[in-house]
Amino acid sequence: MEDHTKHHGDGPAGHHAGHAPVTESNSVSPSSATAVALTEHSHGHHEVHGGQDDHAVHTHGQHAGHSTAMFKNRFWLTLALSVPVVYFSPMIGHILGYMAPVFPGSAWIPSALGTVIFFYGGLPFLKGGWQELKSRRPGMMLLIAMAITVAFAASWVTSLGIGGFDLDFWWELALLVAIMLLGHWIEMRALGSAQGALDALAALLPDEAERVTDVGTETVPVSELREGDTVLVRSGARMPADGKVVDGQAEFDESMITGESKTVPRGPGDAVVAGTVATDNSVRVQVTAIGDNTALAGIQRLVAEAQASSSKAQALADRAAAFLFYFAAGAGVITFIIWTLLGSVPEAVTRTVTVLVIACPHALGLAIPLVIAISTEQAARAGVLIKNRMALERMRTIDVVLFDKTGTLTTGEPDLKDIAAVPGQNADALLALAAAVESDSEHPVARAIVRAARERNLSIPQTADFSSLTGRGVRATVAGRTVHVGGPALLRELGATEPADLAESTSAWMSRGAAVLHVIDGHRILGAVSLEDSIRPESRQAVAALQNRGVKVAMITGDARQVAQAVAEDLRIDEVFAEVLPADKDKKVAELQARGLKVAMVGDGVNDSPALARAEVGIAIGAGTDVAMESAGVVLAGNDPRAVLSMVDLSRASYRKMWQNLIWATGYNVLSVPLAAGVLAFAGVVLSPAAGAVLMSVSTIVVALNAQLLRRVKLNPSQVR
Repeated sequence: MEDHTKHHGDGPAGHHAGHAPVTESNSVSPSSATAVALTEHSHGHHEVHGGQDDHAVHTHGQHAGHSTAMFKNRFWLTLALSVPVVYFSPMIGHILGYMAPVFPGSAWIPSALGTVIFFYGGLPFLKGGWQELKSRRPGMMLLIAMAITVAFAASWVTSLGIGGFDLDFWWELALLVAIMLLGHWIEMRALGSAQGALDALAALLPDEAERVTDVGTETVPVSELREGDTVLVRSGARMPADGKVVDGQAEFDESMITGESKTVPRGPGDAVVAGTVATDNSVRVQVTAIGDNTALAGIQRLVAEAQASSSKAQALADRAAAFLFYFAAGAGVITFIIWTLLGSVPEAVTRTVTVLVIACPHALGLAIPLVIAISTEQAARAGVLIKNRMALERMRTIDVVLFDKTGTLTTGEPDLKDIAAVPGQNADALLALAAAVESDSEHPVARAIVRAARERNLSIPQTADFSSLTGRGVRATVAGRTVHVGGPALLRELGATEPADLAESTSAWMSRGAAVLHVIDGHRILGAVSLEDSIRPESRQAVAALQNRGVKVAMITGDARQVAQAVAEDLRIDEVFAEVLPADKDKKVAELQARGLKVAMVGDGVNDSPALARAEVGIAIGAGTDVAMESAGVVLAGNDPRAVLSMVDLSRASYRKMWQNLIWATGYNVLSVPLAAGVLAFAGVVLSPAAGAVLMSVSTIVVALNAQLLRRVKLNPSQVR
C-alpha cells in the first residue's frame, strides 16, 4: 500500500478516487488457472496457445519438430497394431501356453504389422536418433532407434529363414515402440510453452485504433499507426501504442503493466503506455512509440530472453540413455568379437542382437514420464498445476523462495486496522458514521469500512446526497449534518486541523504505511481510521514451514520500505526488496542468482512475468494474469501460499522416485546385458532372447508400480507442516 496519504487525498480522480490501496500484482483478467487458452479484450479476441496445445510444435531438444498430437496419434495406432503382433507371436504363445489360430497368411501377421509399426511408429525415433548421431550427442532417441532397428532386421532375418537364426523380436519391437511413444507423449504434455506467454502479452493490445484526421477519425489497424499520429482513446478502450496525452483527462488502469490496481490520472503532457485502459473519459493521444519500441514489447523481450535462458537443462533420462548407449554399443562390439574368436559366428550374431535389443528397456522410456504424469495429477488435486517438466526437478534444489507481496502474502484488499476518536467521541460511533458516508460507494476502501462496521454489528445511519470528491474523498448528509471522509488533501481543502493527540496516532499509522482517512463533521475532525493490506493467515505458516525445510524466504514489492519492513517483521521473512520498480523485479531475481542462489519466484501480475520466467522455478498464483500463468512453470489454482510447500515436498518425493526408477532401469541393463552377452556361459548361465524380453517387461511393471507410490504423498496445503 504505497503512499497511503493519497487515499481519499492526493490520489487519482474518478469515482471515489483516492481510495484504492496500491497493489503490485492485480490481474488483467482473472481466469481459471486451468483455462489459460483465451484472452478477450475490448477490441477483438486473441487465441493464446499454451503448453498443453496438442498441436504446438517444439523447436528444441529431442522433440524438435514434433507435436504432442503426433506422438499421441502414433501411439494409439501403434498400440492397435501391436495387439495382433503380440497375439500371433510364436514366442508369446509358447510362454503363455496357447496356440494362435492358423490360417493362410497368419504366420506373416507379426512381420507385416511389425514392419508398419517400425516405419510409422518408429519414424520419430529413427529421425531423432539420426540427429543425435550427426550431432555426436547420443541419448534416448539414438538408443531407441538402435534397439528397434536391430530388432527389425533380426526379426526379418528369422521370418525369412535366413541363416537359421531364432531371433523373432516382432512382438518386442511392437511393444517397445508403443511404450516409447506413450512415454514421449506423456513427457511432451508436461512441457511448458514459451510462446503462450508472449501471445498473452500481445493480446493486451487492441486490434484497431481510431486515428484522428482533419475531418474526424478513422478506424485503422494498429499496424498502420506511425509515430506522431494522434489517436482517440475512448472510455474503456486500451491504448494501441505508447504516447503522450494532448487533449482531455482520464483515469488510466495501468495494472497490466505496473501491477498497481489504483487508477492514475493522466492529462495533457502525461505519458501513457500501450495496453493500458482509459477508465472514465476519452482522451486524444499523440503516438510516441509503436511495435517493438513500446514498453509492452520490452516486457515481451524480457519474458522471451528469460525463458530461453532457463530452458537448457536436460532430463535425467537423457543422461541415463547416453550412458546406456555407449554401454550397449561397447558391449555389443565386444560380444561379437569374443564369440567370433571362439569360433561361433551364429552364436556371436545371436548374442550381439540380444544385447542390443535389451539395451533399451521399456522401463527407461517410462521412468521419468510416469513420475511426472503422476506428480502433475497429484499436484493438480492439491491445487498445484505443473506446466514445465523441469519445475519438478528444480524445485527440490531451490535455496530461496521470492514472494511478491500484494495478493500473494497479503490479500491485496484493504482491511480496517485501527480507529482513533477525539475526546468525547466514541470509536464505534465514529466507525458507524464513516460506514454511513461510504455505504453508497463500491470502492475497496469503502467496502472495507462498511464490512468492519457490520462485523461489529453496528447500526449504520441512513445518508443522503452522496458525492465523490475527485482525488480527495467522499461526502454525504447524515442526520442533517454534512460529513466528509477523506485524506490529507481533504483536510487542506476544508481547512481542518488535526488535533495533536489524534496526530500522534495517525503519524504512527502512516509510518508503517497504512492509509489514513479522517472523519470530518463540517470542519471539525471527529477522528480517523487506518486501513492496511492484510496478511493472509496462511502466510505465516508457509514462511515458517519453508524455513524449517532449509529454504530462505524473501519478499519483493513496489511498496515503501516501511510498509514492506512491517510485513517482513510480522512474517519473519529473511530478506526484503522494497520500492522495486516493475521493470526491476527481473533484475532482483538475477541478483539473487548471482549470489549462487537458486530462486523460486511467486507472483501474479504482468510485471512479474519476466521474473517468473527468469527464476529457476516460476510460480503464478491463480488470481494472476494470463501472462503470469503462461510465464510460470507452476500455477497455484488458489491463493494459498502454503501450496508452495506442496510443490517442495512433491519435488523431493518425485525426484527420489525418478532416481529409483532410473537406477532400476539402468541397473537392470548393467546386469542383464553381460548375461545376454554370455559372460557366464562357461557356467551354463545364458540369458536367452525370450527371457531377456520377458525381464524387460517385468522391469517396466516394477517402474510403473514404484511411480504409483507417489500417490501416498500428502499435498493438501492445509496439512503441510
